[in-house]
Amino acid sequence: MIVDNYQPKFDSILMSKITLLNSKDIEIILHRLACQLIENHNDFTETVLIGLQPRGSYLAKRLSNLLQKDYNIKKLESGLLDITFFRDDFRRRNAPLAATSTEINFLIEDKKVVIIDDVLYSGRSVRSALTALQSYGRPKKIELLVLIDRRFSRHLPIQPNYRGRQVDAINEEKVLVTWKETHKKDAVYIEQR
Repeated sequence: MIVDNYQPKFDSILMSKITLLNSKDIEIILHRLACQLIENHNDFTETVLIGLQPRGSYLAKRLSNLLQKDYNIKKLESGLLDITFFRDDFRRRNAPLAATSTEINFLIEDKKVVIIDDVLYSGRSVRSALTALQSYGRPKKIELLVLIDRRFSRHLPIQPNYRGRQVDAINEEKVLVTWKETHKKDAVYIEQR
């Protein structure tokens, strides 16, 4: 496994779970991503941030808060998008999927939209988001920001514009992102299945 020349820390002797990023690493990455967004979107008057529910919502909220508090972006529109019923596999699961809420109280017509998710894996969630966004208008441009890009597992030709870390993980490995809001700790792990 190659991870951008990054030496992971081992959580256990059995090596079933490897820490890829700790809270300090994630904080540094969030600031870098915020600066990249500012470089491309200036004051965000033409740009909106959309976090994919449920896992991308934490990253979107963190970036939104960081942009407003640390970088003085005055007017930043952000929302959350549920893609449950836009997925191409929602009827193929054994258990019914539980939808989350969509919280977009603005139109995206002629805006630049930044879709935010925690892990880019097959690309199917992003494809679903592109379909779901059509209900809110026709954007001028759509970009993708992810914390982790698993680049060798794509089913669709989708690539991020902004990435926190690129990971080459084999199919039996799972990338798990935890946030202090839900797990009391910011971290990214690679788990053996």
